[in-house]
Amino acid sequence: MATDPNAGYRSPLETRNASAAMRAAWSAQRKFGTWRRIWTALAESQHAVGLPVTAAQAAELRAHLDDIDFAAAAAHEKRLRHDVMAHVHAYGDAAPGARAIIHLGATSQDVVCNADTLILRDALALVAGKLARAIDRAAAFAAAHRALPTLGFTHYQPAQPTTVGKRATLWAQDLAIALEEVELRLAALRLRGLRGATGTQASYLGLCGGDPRRVDELERRFAAALGWPADRLWSVCGQTYPRLVDAQVLGSLAVSAAAIHKCCNDLRLLANLKEVEEPFEKDQIGSSAMAYKRNPMRCERATGLARFVMNLSGNALDTAATQWFERTLDDSANRRLSLPEAFLALDGALDILANVLGGLVVHPAIIRAHLEAELPFMASEDILLAAAARGADRQEAHEAIRRHSLEAGRRVKEHGAANDLLERLKGDPMFAGLDWGAVSDPARHVGRAPEQVDRFIAEVVAPIRARHAGALAEEPALEV
Repeated sequence: MATDPNAGYRSPLETRNASAAMRAAWSAQRKFGTWRRIWTALAESQHAVGLPVTAAQAAELRAHLDDIDFAAAAAHEKRLRHDVMAHVHAYGDAAPGARAIIHLGATSQDVVCNADTLILRDALALVAGKLARAIDRAAAFAAAHRALPTLGFTHYQPAQPTTVGKRATLWAQDLAIALEEVELRLAALRLRGLRGATGTQASYLGLCGGDPRRVDELERRFAAALGWPADRLWSVCGQTYPRLVDAQVLGSLAVSAAAIHKCCNDLRLLANLKEVEEPFEKDQIGSSAMAYKRNPMRCERATGLARFVMNLSGNALDTAATQWFERTLDDSANRRLSLPEAFLALDGALDILANVLGGLVVHPAIIRAHLEAELPFMASEDILLAAAARGADRQEAHEAIRRHSLEAGRRVKEHGAANDLLERLKGDPMFAGLDWGAVSDPARHVGRAPEQVDRFIAEVVAPIRARHAGALAEEPALEV
């Protein structure tokens, strides 16, 4: 009788968040198919250096890379209580002529660690492409609104104006920092190679008749069979590759998650201000009770996923710190959760972010109203300088502006009235004759923001677009 998939727990990372590509990267098919590729590469390399493995045996293994009988493997594991040996037996069932030489000289981590490295490589490449997509969309938004003045905030209090586009470059810059981290991790990945039970290569040295050069040739051929550069193997290791690598990888994912979180939090605040909003579908419901609501649910979902990823980085550090001597097994159950789930959650958050950045809705009238409500205060320094340039006493002008500002601020806060600071200053003889149109033009107060947008896109975004052109050409299927 078929089991109802809804009768047991399924991770929402699988059912609601991660893309098909990332789910495939961490799937059982991919994991155990990679194990078989490693056993095949080992057999082919052993045949090439003259060990007792025939070409026919290696070919039989290669003919059965992906036809995995998962039920048979599960039955073997129930009996043997060892996942690697269960799949050795299942592979031997599929390729009986090669059964005797599968896993010859190897330890479990010759299989698991090398497979994990190959999966990490592909998963990091997926993340890099999606970071590039988010950067590309943030940059396109920045270019479209490069010169649209908006109220800046420091301490979440009104500050000097910036532009909508310049603010978007700050999101893109954080994402570019995250992309650099991920690309560094990709470039630094090393294969464990063929090292045996405690990393000494004793079993391979025995197979190769005590000839270390033959062992080195075996390992070089093994790496080449997997498409891995022979100069990117660990010089030394214990039973596993250094678990600090996992900490580095999850740390880089946490940096990416923090960049997503910052961007989406800003967008949630802007949604409250009604200045910039995430996409909202025609039939979308914001609240089951409050029918008028237009909640930033996509950004909320992305921040929730990002927070989960950020908190997994400490987990990997704990695992790396508690590996005794050549290795302990307490890393295994933990890594089966922390590695795939960090990637799956970040993948979902990145897809949401790209979707949001590609469909942001800007409300210039609201932006202008908020800016004009605070602009008189922002313009006060320019007014002070202009008055002094026309011969006014600088200190007297400063006191007049201070006095008028306090009264205008009191009127706004206590009575909810409009900011009338400029009108008050226009009526003060000390400021007679100033060009009030120029003083109150928001574009005067954004500094070099439009130029900074252009420069950022040229210097930072353009190389990323060139480097990740293939990923940018792909359009992910996303429903959020």
